[in-house]
Amino acid sequence: MRTGSEPTTARSPLRLRLGLSVWGLIWAAAGTALFTLTDHPGWAAACGVVLLIAVVDLSVVLHHIRQGPHWQPGRDIPPYEPDHGNPRRPRHGH
Repeated sequence: MRTGSEPTTARSPLRLRLGLSVWGLIWAAAGTALFTLTDHPGWAAACGVVLLIAVVDLSVVLHHIRQGPHWQPGRDIPPYEPDHGNPRRPRHGH
C-alpha cells in the first residue's frame, strides 16, 4: 500500500538488523581473536572497531524491539500518519 508518505512512515526491519548484527558480532570477534593470535595488530584493531560497531548496533536494535509495536509494528497494524506538530502553533517559514 503506497500512501505517498513512505519516508516518514517507513518501518525498520529490526529482526533482519538483529540477525545481521549478531552475524557481524560473531565474525568480528573471531577475526579479532585470530588476528591477535597470529600477531597482526592492524587487522585485529580493524576487527575490533567492527566488533564495537556491531555491539552498539545490536544494543540499539534490541532497545527498539523492546519498545513495542509503536516502534516495530506488525503486519496487522496499518501505517500511521506522521505527527505534523501542534496545529495551533505556526511552523517555521509559514
